[in-house]
Amino acid sequence: MSGEKTEQPTAQKKKKARKDGTVARTPDFGAWAMILAAGLVLPITMRKATEAGRGIMNEVGHIIENPEPALALRLLGDGLMDGAMALLPLAALAVFVPIAAGAAQGMHPATKLLKPQFKRVNPFSGLKRMFGPQSLWEATKALLKTIVLAIVAYLSLKDLIPLLMASGSLPLGSLLATVADSLMELMRWAGATGVALAAGDYAMARRRTGKQIRMTKQEVKEEYKRSEGDPHVKGHRRAIQQEMSRNRMMAELPQADVVLVNPTHVAVAIRYDPAKGAPRVIAKGAGAVAAKIREAAAEHRIPMVQDVPLARALHKACDIGQEIPPEMYGAVAKVLAFIMTLKSKGSAAGLHRVAA
Repeated sequence: MSGEKTEQPTAQKKKKARKDGTVARTPDFGAWAMILAAGLVLPITMRKATEAGRGIMNEVGHIIENPEPALALRLLGDGLMDGAMALLPLAALAVFVPIAAGAAQGMHPATKLLKPQFKRVNPFSGLKRMFGPQSLWEATKALLKTIVLAIVAYLSLKDLIPLLMASGSLPLGSLLATVADSLMELMRWAGATGVALAAGDYAMARRRTGKQIRMTKQEVKEEYKRSEGDPHVKGHRRAIQQEMSRNRMMAELPQADVVLVNPTHVAVAIRYDPAKGAPRVIAKGAGAVAAKIREAAAEHRIPMVQDVPLARALHKACDIGQEIPPEMYGAVAKVLAFIMTLKSKGSAAGLHRVAA
């Protein structure tokens, strides 16, 4: 059926969809990517912070023995700098991970969403979304995430429970280090799993959006007409442009030195200005246009020379305003010399043939 959306969306359709906010996107990708990155970077940050803290505590002992204000201020500045350097990787993650996550999904500003729309606050539209297929997928996705993350948490922490039960026999430092390592491992596995789930959700969103913006055959035809223009309108515009070009050509024709004719089918007007180089074709045409060129040449008393091979060759080889090709210099020079000879004897107007 013609009403079925069976065609891939055009570039214009995709652009409009991006403006309307109809793009594939999952909000979970950035959050899970942040958790994964934090699980990888946080141990390094904690190690640097611990080393900085130990260095400060060692220096505090020396300050107590020699309480100099300058030394205390220097220690404070060094401590703040070490703390900032330790936290710098986490701060960089907080800035760059969301940007990278957005770029991975395609950063398309939805300008139309900035405009107030009634359907966004319409309760009936909200109820439709709440009980539609999208809400069913969201519920299924939430259940799937809960189950998968519960399994990941169990596998990551199953060895920690017996250790905590027997924690009375372990030094406090070793116990805290083990717990921290287990939590970091949980963060890394949970983040990686969440990113994988978000990738699957993005694939589903992309498939759903692709179906949503598909087009019918009639829509594609109308889109093509809007982008390329109606063939009748294009033809009319082309005819107007050609007419304007012919008018400009005929306006320059009185400057021609000679018009080569065929004798009735083709006409080529040539002007020679030594200051501008080789002779140029300033007008040409075939059929009715050639007839107009001959009429204008007769009206302005421009000499016409009948040379069938040369007229055809120039008409085929040269565009209006273009210099004649070097291989035709000799033939054109012969015609121009002939016209100059006629002018030296009097009037050169009329139709002539160059003597062989």
